[in-house]
Amino acid sequence: MRFRHPDGTTVHLSYCTNVHPAETLDGVLTQLRDHCEPVRKRLGRDRLGIGLWLARDAAHALTTDPAALRGLRAELDRRGLEVVTLNGFPYEGFGADEVKHRVYRPDWAEPARLTHTADLARLLAALLPDDVTEGSVSTLPLAWRTRWDEDTAATAHTALTTLAERLDALEELTGKSIRIALEPEPGCIVETTADAIGPLTAVASPRIGICVDTCHLATSFEQPGPALDALTAAGITIPKAQLSAALHAEHPHLPDVREALAAFAEPRFLHQTRTLPRPHPAGNPPSAAHLRGTDDLHEALAADALPDASPWRAHFHVPLHAPPAPPLTSTLPVLRDTLARLAGGPTPLTRHLEVETYTWQALPDAQRPRSRAQLADGIAAELTLARDLLTDLGLKELP
Repeated sequence: MRFRHPDGTTVHLSYCTNVHPAETLDGVLTQLRDHCEPVRKRLGRDRLGIGLWLARDAAHALTTDPAALRGLRAELDRRGLEVVTLNGFPYEGFGADEVKHRVYRPDWAEPARLTHTADLARLLAALLPDDVTEGSVSTLPLAWRTRWDEDTAATAHTALTTLAERLDALEELTGKSIRIALEPEPGCIVETTADAIGPLTAVASPRIGICVDTCHLATSFEQPGPALDALTAAGITIPKAQLSAALHAEHPHLPDVREALAAFAEPRFLHQTRTLPRPHPAGNPPSAAHLRGTDDLHEALAADALPDASPWRAHFHVPLHAPPAPPLTSTLPVLRDTLARLAGGPTPLTRHLEVETYTWQALPDAQRPRSRAQLADGIAAELTLARDLLTDLGLKELP
């Protein structure tokens, strides 16, 4: 979906296909037919943007077979789909029964991450619509925190610098500008937007910026205004933002709230949980240093694992249009505030927006879609909500 910002630029809205994970190229082509095209038709659109996830095997098939890449481009066109952004965070295995920490490997200290991301950049340059010259690829925020030292940090810096040079060369060759966006996430080396400033300033390339995920931002209790202002002041670009909502528990000390939270403590994904004990320093925005947290929701629910006098937020991407039933809610207000700063100003801070709710099949049983049709209905409803938020900010939906 495309929108015209009041300044005349085009803002793209898509949804991420990691909600229907496939490891192979054949699986990706099946996604387009069985999921993406039905969502487009529900929205009554001639064209729908998708944030494509290409696992390692699918990406390898495309980079080694030009005919396969042309075939994917033709299939996108045939089904009324377009791609301006890729999700390069998961490398493989995102559809496994248990993902958890596997999603953070390989990290940016491992050669495979640079190779894969550079491949994705080249593929995206070939998949971009003819009238679009800029693409984005989101990626993991360096690494999960437990295997990081000065040597791995230096290796990651070299990899990102090398990638920026390759992206420069790619634009010279193709005329397409591809930018990479590190996506801060709780528990990672880059957990917050503030954590991103140092590493990205050191790389010193507008090709490498940040992906603002509004679920992750909210889980870490970051305030959208100060967070985005700090990025702007540091000259950090925002190639992409992911529109998502976290799980919010206002009164985690209550037994019924804990019971409701326990229904979301599932075995497939990590659901990092954070709280901001009161009081934090008066007059200062909260920072990661003030947070208390666990690496998963079931750990938070263990006795005395977290202070429970202040709200909890869990990294569980709940559908935008369907917050959980009371006594829980979602962080949709944080998404609204962030989007207003990203797209509601005199110029957009990013032109690529992606709805990323990959946890539909991880929801409590009663809330899960029972068919492909129900899932398509839900994704279409999320995109409709995002569209309405953008038009409320003064953007005009384009055909």
